[in-house]
Amino acid sequence: MISLTDTALSAVKKAISRSGKEGAGFRVKADAGGCAGYKYKIGLDTNVNDGDAVVDAGDDVRVFVDSASQTLLTGMIIDFVESLEGAGFVFENPNAQSSCSCGKSFS
Repeated sequence: MISLTDTALSAVKKAISRSGKEGAGFRVKADAGGCAGYKYKIGLDTNVNDGDAVVDAGDDVRVFVDSASQTLLTGMIIDFVESLEGAGFVFENPNAQSSCSCGKSFS
């Protein structure tokens, strides 16, 4: 469904540790909006909702994807990049026909 690079996996583990929410998962969602039609929303979540796909990303990290986003995000690879401009998650989505220049929204 969705996979995380080693760098992204490490970033998520650090975020969970810093949050104090042991056992939390990494929620990934496609929401209507953004400059290209859909925008990626990510965050930590302690709840698995009905219809969620739960992906074992490795190293005790789970990824939660709601049922409405699953078709839009299947096959996506999430990376974490640090550069002079800052740090953040980068999304490689094979279902995106186009994306905006910031890389945070797609159609």
